[in-house]
Amino acid sequence: MTPAIDAYVRLDTHPTHPSAVQAHLTGSQAHVASTALEAANWTVAATGVLILARIDHEEPYWAADAAQNLITEGITVEITPRLQEAIYEEWTWANYPMPWLTRSEIREVSSEAQKIHDDIRNGHLLIHAHAHDGHTTVAVGTYLHRGGKSVYLHGEDHLRQVAGTFDSPASALLAFEETHADEMRPGPAPLTDTERAAIEARSVFDVTTAKPEPARPQPETVPVYLADAGDHDALLDTFLDTHGEFQKWRTWSDDTTHATHESQTLRIERVHETPAHETAWTVAAYETPVSDRMWVLSATGATPVC
Repeated sequence: MTPAIDAYVRLDTHPTHPSAVQAHLTGSQAHVASTALEAANWTVAATGVLILARIDHEEPYWAADAAQNLITEGITVEITPRLQEAIYEEWTWANYPMPWLTRSEIREVSSEAQKIHDDIRNGHLLIHAHAHDGHTTVAVGTYLHRGGKSVYLHGEDHLRQVAGTFDSPASALLAFEETHADEMRPGPAPLTDTERAAIEARSVFDVTTAKPEPARPQPETVPVYLADAGDHDALLDTFLDTHGEFQKWRTWSDDTTHATHESQTLRIERVHETPAHETAWTVAAYETPVSDRMWVLSATGATPVC
């Protein structure tokens, strides 16, 4: 018999995201449950709170799987009635392009897409360039582990698949450029609405678990870190006007501006209309156009322009 672990996990639906799941952990050995959930791609959102937010909307299914694994380890798990209802719910994607697949087969396809998404998010898969082929987003990238292949990716969110492999980043990038020269853009594609929703879900948790911050005295002067964010778009325009070696363009969705140095080794991404706590600027440097990233700098929409 598996010895009991002093950890209690309460699984519930997310307070704002339609399919995400939150886990509240208590007990002297709650860290054991937290480690197990983090290994299953749950994200720590606060002390004793973890979030499962996926781009395939299969969180209830995987929450039930996590619950069973925790129980097997001797951890007490409670699943709320509303999450249990979501686990039992049968559904399928509207206008799914592969209607001949069973529900379990659809889950296998979306799980592979989720793995690609996680590899990109966790820095295991470096995206060199992307394009829009008239129907969906395509991209080319390289897995950074030893012996990692370069891959051609087709599709977005739960439909993203590896559509081809290459032996080197150079051959992958050349093949991609031959096919998508007119639409090719450096770096990863802008986040989809689904990806943004997952990011927001991982940063929002039940506010009843949060403690209010103590009131601050009103300062006589405003330090830089409390200054108004200012006009980020004007800052970008000014920078590009004075640095003619950069080429800029808006993405097809018009929500992001990319600027790339003529050497292709310095890249800027400016995401417009972002919430204050989300990344609005990403600046990355590369030794060569197809090498690994040497360093990256990011800033939120609340960062002062001065």
